[in-house]
Amino acid sequence: MKNAQSLDNKLIGWRETVGFPELGIFSLKAKIDTGARTTALHAVDLTPVEKGAERWIKFRVPGSGLPKNAFCQARLVDERKIKNTSGEPELRYVIDTLFVLGQRSWRIEVSLADRQKMAFPVIIGRTAIRRHGLLVDPGRSFLAGHPVRED
Repeated sequence: MKNAQSLDNKLIGWRETVGFPELGIFSLKAKIDTGARTTALHAVDLTPVEKGAERWIKFRVPGSGLPKNAFCQARLVDERKIKNTSGEPELRYVIDTLFVLGQRSWRIEVSLADRQKMAFPVIIGRTAIRRHGLLVDPGRSFLAGHPVRED
């Protein structure tokens, strides 16, 4: 039974509730997509900002539970071409932020994209979950539990 118990601890569903606490987002439905390389977050009103020698980005995340006019801010890591759902490369801003899945948390890179027409505001790509020993059960959902909020 020990192997089954440890397996349950590593199993996640094809849909999960995730958090990005550094952005003020504590509960957002996400699709786990092992076919996608990069994690993407629905973001609008993107505005690059200079903070001393660092480049930052200011943006809104509709449907995140934040007030309608609230802006998130994050340090820009990169601008890179990332293939959209149609397979066409598009230039996107990329940030590094804390990611929470159930009781686990770690830093991931997240591209900011217009996902308004998509079913989920977040898609979690394989690079975000690689090296964390997680297994995806494509027939089940919400196995990780709600993101644990550390205040």
